[in-house]
Amino acid sequence: MGSDMIIYMVAALAFLAIAGIGVAMTSEKNEAARKRVKAIGSGQTVNGKGRDTRILDENAKRRQKTQEMLDKLRKQDQERRKSVRPQDLKTKLTQAGLDISPTMFWLFSLVAGVFCGGFLYLTGFDGLTISGIVLKSQPVIVAGAFFAGMFGFPRFLINLLTNRRNKKMINQFADGLDIIVRGVKSGLPLNECVRIIAKESPEPLRTEFAILADNLAMGAGMERSLNSFYKRVPLQEVNFFVIVLLIQSKAGGNLSEALNNLSNVIRSRKMMREKVKAMSSEAKASAMIIGSLPFVVGFLVFLTTPAYIMLLFTEETGHLFIAIGFVLMTLGVLTMRKMINFDM
Repeated sequence: MGSDMIIYMVAALAFLAIAGIGVAMTSEKNEAARKRVKAIGSGQTVNGKGRDTRILDENAKRRQKTQEMLDKLRKQDQERRKSVRPQDLKTKLTQAGLDISPTMFWLFSLVAGVFCGGFLYLTGFDGLTISGIVLKSQPVIVAGAFFAGMFGFPRFLINLLTNRRNKKMINQFADGLDIIVRGVKSGLPLNECVRIIAKESPEPLRTEFAILADNLAMGAGMERSLNSFYKRVPLQEVNFFVIVLLIQSKAGGNLSEALNNLSNVIRSRKMMREKVKAMSSEAKASAMIIGSLPFVVGFLVFLTTPAYIMLLFTEETGHLFIAIGFVLMTLGVLTMRKMINFDM
């Protein structure tokens, strides 16, 4: 046997010995790891040091508790959304920022209806004739004006005031959250931060946070006060604020960081809303032009050749075409409105 063969055999034996030692050490470590995992899963102690190793059970309990809290908050959010729907007149007046009773509102509506109906009655409006079309019956016209003035105009005014107030609230809400963030970071309690907003912020943010601060000071409770706040101002931004405070009050956490993130989200939503409004302005202008084009063309035709277009009003076939055109025009306007409006 040559010297080269002996060298090869010695090298092979050395390799096998080293590999066997490595496999033995690795199997011991794997066996120890398996024993440790088994001990942790069964809730036993490790190495006899008395250290509780029920980490998996504690994590599972914590996850279950968190999930139960989130489910409860989700149910409360659904109930809160249902409660902010203005079912009664008092809620509508509150959301519009009107500090009047429903009785005063109905008196105002009655005065508006009497004014509209009385105006047409006193002016002697008893008929209108347009190229052979006669509109008569003064009692019907006066009654229509009375109901429009009593039920139409006040409701339109409430919706207008509510939308205007909500827009102001959205523009001011992020600044109010920043005041709370800076106050909490400086060591002030939440109630004092709310009181600062009630003193230094413009309307309507000042009034709403003043009511919130009074409710908290009178011991109404955090959840009840926040739900009342959301009922008065049914905005998605306010709903986020309520959810953050409820979670923080029940689960703890860094309130200043959570509200700072919420403030950034609200500002981002506002920027996105303005961007969508700018991008859809061209489509809205086109929809307005298309929607008004039939009426403009009909009026111009009436000015140039009235006998030609009056057939639509004097003939039964023309009445049929007017009805068909009205239905198609309504469907077109509703379709264009659905296409250019975005829910943010």
